Amino acid sequence: MQEHGLIKPLFLEGPVPGYRMMLCAVLALVLMFADHRFQWMSQVRQQSATLVAPVQWFVSQPSRGLTWLSTVLSSKNDLIDDNQALRNQLLILSQRNQRMASLVEENSRLRDLLNATPRGHISWVASELMMLDNDPFVQQMIVDRGHDDGIYEGQPVVDASGLTGQVIAVSRFTSRVLLITDANSAVPVQDNRTGLRFIIQGNGQNVSLELLHVPNNADVREGDLLVTSGLASRFPEGYPVARVTRIQPDDGGPFATVEAAPVARLERSRHFLMLFAREALKDIPDVSDEAITVSRHLQGLEPLKDRQEVSDAP
Repeated sequence: MQEHGLIKPLFLEGPVPGYRMMLCAVLALVLMFADHRFQWMSQVRQQSATLVAPVQWFVSQPSRGLTWLSTVLSSKNDLIDDNQALRNQLLILSQRNQRMASLVEENSRLRDLLNATPRGHISWVASELMMLDNDPFVQQMIVDRGHDDGIYEGQPVVDASGLTGQVIAVSRFTSRVLLITDANSAVPVQDNRTGLRFIIQGNGQNVSLELLHVPNNADVREGDLLVTSGLASRFPEGYPVARVTRIQPDDGGPFATVEAAPVARLERSRHFLMLFAREALKDIPDVSDEAITVSRHLQGLEPLKDRQEVSDAP
């Protein structure tokens, strides 16, 4: 009986935890394979994101409630100080706006002299942060705009200071945004001071970016502003991306190590603008399909085909 008493629990016990972990790992590999091979998996992701959208909205409510509560409980003196600061800022912006009007007219006259094509207006839609990804190795966020608002994959996202990232997945009500600091993010930029063009890549840190393949003798200085170059037919030209913070020449190699800090306030911003840049890029003339394909390859968006195949494409 004692032997049966010792043996019986062994038969009644469930599967060993290691088997459950192995089963989960196999299931994950099957899903990854299916996502890579079958197009219909994108529809599954979209439908899944739509189903969990109410849960995401519910989870984001405590943060919104705390923000509302802190606003309600603000002291009168704080409100007076904020009001005065906003008035001062309004005066400064009004002065800059007056100056900007004359610069716009001057720029228009110069473009007429150069017979240049004027830059079109880019429409946008405002969005609000719902949640950030909890994975420390992934720099992504979810915002409250989706297919119903006309959002599309690859759409640029900016905040009040500069470029934030681009949309990588869209459901009916929400969108997932890849931040520029993510290791999988690469943006074509140019030095606003010299016009030199580079590729800036994220490294998984919130406060740092890396400028790729910068020659040791390149005219790049600390403090230089890097803006979008307009290449790769994804990000419109001229939006601030980062400022150069450190330059370390490599005596034993051709390229220097150049780091930059994002201009966008990635850790603080809650409201963003999602730019419909694709509409503006349709109107850009004299851009060949081959040039777009090469620029997209430089950004890592798609592999570069044979040059003859690209030139012969209809």
